[in-house]
Amino acid sequence: MSIEIKKLPGSLVEITGEIDAITFEGYRAHVIEEIGATLEVPGFRKGHVPAQMVTKYVSEMSILEEMAEHALSHEYPKILEENKIDAIGRPQIGITKIAAGNALGYKITTAVIPELSLADYRKIAKEENIKFVEPTVEDKEVDDALLEIRKMRASKKDGETTPTTAESETPEALPPIDATFLKSLGDFKDEAELRAKIKDNLKAEKLHREKEKIRIATLERLITETKTEIPDILVEGELENLLARVKGDITRMGLTFEGYLSHLKKTEEEFKKDLRPDAEKRAKIELITAEIAKVENLTPEDKDIEHEVAHLLEHEPTADPIRARMYVTHLLSNEKVFRLLEEMQ
Repeated sequence: MSIEIKKLPGSLVEITGEIDAITFEGYRAHVIEEIGATLEVPGFRKGHVPAQMVTKYVSEMSILEEMAEHALSHEYPKILEENKIDAIGRPQIGITKIAAGNALGYKITTAVIPELSLADYRKIAKEENIKFVEPTVEDKEVDDALLEIRKMRASKKDGETTPTTAESETPEALPPIDATFLKSLGDFKDEAELRAKIKDNLKAEKLHREKEKIRIATLERLITETKTEIPDILVEGELENLLARVKGDITRMGLTFEGYLSHLKKTEEEFKKDLRPDAEKRAKIELITAEIAKVENLTPEDKDIEHEVAHLLEHEPTADPIRARMYVTHLLSNEKVFRLLEEMQ
């Protein structure tokens, strides 16, 4: 592969080059097989369409575009590794030349890790981890949780919600903790076993909150004590992620984003401006965790990456494979960093 690397302002790198024709054409058979697995052609069972039939029903350009996606998905990580490019964030990928039997031309712009003065993360993690308090659960908390379960059971009758009154919530009016009640919650043999399970669940919730509190405190100090510039492309990527999450939450509530903005009396640009400080913070966290992963040589296993990418694409079949792989790699790497910080004593 011929490659030219050009440094751009704002911690950006532009990679232009070609994937040779033989390598590019090597993806054709696999792409045709994939297309044939989903193509429906009269006279053939789905998933059993011969390659020669696929080319009759699918345009050559569609096949080439799929080949380009697969080629760059596999070759891009190699390009970064071979040229020692510490890329971060979502790359902007463009195809500059594509034709059957020819090399594939591309142009990739990606943010790279800028110089940063990394805070003493080991010292910070140890100081914050010392503050960890092992959670305990009092009998009163178990009593309250069990009472709430009984109230919820009492509020439902024959599949219909019954209005709740003060009288209906008295202990005498609530369902007794008998064999029927225990079985409805998970086939517990007696009340003691149910109470033990409730206690375990309450402790697990408290443990999660305590660990999350320590993690947040550690990250806040790392953000404050680490000095670096944040590439705009990284901030913009985080901003788009935050915006997409907000839009998704609003849609799940049965509302529209336009209606939500109208209620706030803001334009989308004004709303994005409000989100920007959080996007900058998330971008800085990404820089910090990437640097710690590099220093500590924390690299996810290929098999774990492949497994998670396959799982992601199974649920999001329209997702870009290149970005999916980068997203998964980033998440797994971050989790390794967080576990390392949590284990420092």
